[in-house]
Amino acid sequence: MNRAVPRLDRSIVLVGMMGAGKSTIGRRLARRLAVEFVDSDVEIEKTTGLKTSELFELYGEDAFRDGERRVVARLVQGRPRVIATGGGAFNHPDTRSLLNRQAITVWLDAPIEVLAERTRRRDNRPLLRSGNRVEILQQLMTQRAAFYAQAHVRVPTSDSPHQEVVEAVVTAVSAHLNG
Repeated sequence: MNRAVPRLDRSIVLVGMMGAGKSTIGRRLARRLAVEFVDSDVEIEKTTGLKTSELFELYGEDAFRDGERRVVARLVQGRPRVIATGGGAFNHPDTRSLLNRQAITVWLDAPIEVLAERTRRRDNRPLLRSGNRVEILQQLMTQRAAFYAQAHVRVPTSDSPHQEVVEAVVTAVSAHLNG
């Protein structure tokens, strides 16, 4: 199952809904490809000294997304790496355009039920604090699916073992690079 590693000339950026596994799969994918892993939310927190949830509450989503775009633009510069983005990053047209020009974008597409279960484990999701988790996730997916669909590659996920998802990403990225 361990296929050859694609030769990367740019970063791989994982996009998708909160709870899709971008950080978990990203860490494992980076190890598999022998490149650095970076989580854009962690980088935002390092840069600002505040948690993403605090930034959301203090400045609102629009200001957060603008700052997120600047951090992501910095992260795609330089040597190839695996980057996990926040769930809403790819919605912003400037961020989406930048990432699709300068990186290989991969949509990790998980079912709503899986997203709900995974996001239930931690209370650090500002958008999920105002009502029924499943309904909010469904509304967000309805709003975002057309944006995520603009990623170079789509990898459906569910409760598959992490290594299977990593190998699916490697296969899809290889096909994209060779296609």
